Amino acid sequence: MVTSTRIVRTTGVDPWRNLAVEEYLLNNVEKGQCILYLWQNQNTVVIGKNQNAWRECRTDLLEKEGGKLARRLSGGGAVFHDLGNLNFTFLMNREDYDLEKQVTVILKAVNKAGIHAEMTGRNDLTVDGKKFSGNAFCFRKSNAYHHGTILVKADMDKLSKYLQVSREKIVSKGIESVQSRVTNLVEYNGQLTIDQMATLLMEAFAEIYGGSSEYSDGAELIENQAIKELYEKYSSWEWRYGQTPKFDIEMTQRFAWGGIEIGMQLKNGIIEKAAVYSDALDETFIEMLPEILEGCSFQSTALAHKLRALEVQETRREMIEDIAGWLEEKGF
Repeated sequence: MVTSTRIVRTTGVDPWRNLAVEEYLLNNVEKGQCILYLWQNQNTVVIGKNQNAWRECRTDLLEKEGGKLARRLSGGGAVFHDLGNLNFTFLMNREDYDLEKQVTVILKAVNKAGIHAEMTGRNDLTVDGKKFSGNAFCFRKSNAYHHGTILVKADMDKLSKYLQVSREKIVSKGIESVQSRVTNLVEYNGQLTIDQMATLLMEAFAEIYGGSSEYSDGAELIENQAIKELYEKYSSWEWRYGQTPKFDIEMTQRFAWGGIEIGMQLKNGIIEKAAVYSDALDETFIEMLPEILEGCSFQSTALAHKLRALEVQETRREMIEDIAGWLEEKGF
């Protein structure tokens, strides 16, 4: 049960530092506490934990024009951040995690701005069927977070310029472009600003969680050694891009829960090295897959059998069956 609340709103716009602060708060949130973290990034593409950077973003163009690529802890897809976008994160102990309650804070804040919004699909908040907020989640052994974007007045041209949406995703969702399915809240309230949106969020947070929240601008976190070390991780080439070796076999498919890309290196008919990229929200499940595939013979029936033999929680059974069925159909 949440008995204390805290609000942290940082003023810096460096995505690597903001993500470092987010992970620090995740590691240090107290039991019975809920933290609302508000933050902004300038000219940034943030990809999900298990995504292939080069497939999701026009990285050369982004960096040439002074932008930054960042990789977050959570799963899900790539998003563009600029100063017309406000990011939020709810951090708490897993026992206190309540997605409906957390989403209600966002929806109530948007309603306070005179805009009717709702949650649709697996992780989107929408107005008139158009997304203004994509949400993603991270679960650790004890703590968890739920974070997302709020597009207030984002540059939609840059959003389309830097993000690369796969044809499979476009076909599966029946969409024409990135721009066609997202919207800014200023389209529905022309006077709305980022500061006003932040204030409405803090008001809604207090109303739903009760009591008065300790407020911080994050200044006390700047010299924190743990955050400095996390910054080194988030800013590193290894974390942001990772290694993308040349694979003998590459396969892609899109399911209702997200897209998947599997790369495999073979030796004597055995999968010696595997990598799996995905925008699935369940980032932990995706991280399990390479180890399962490695060492298996490169036969669709053998791979499908090994996947189906896994003991997994019910929420992952559909994903297992989708992947196994897809591999069987390929018939290699």
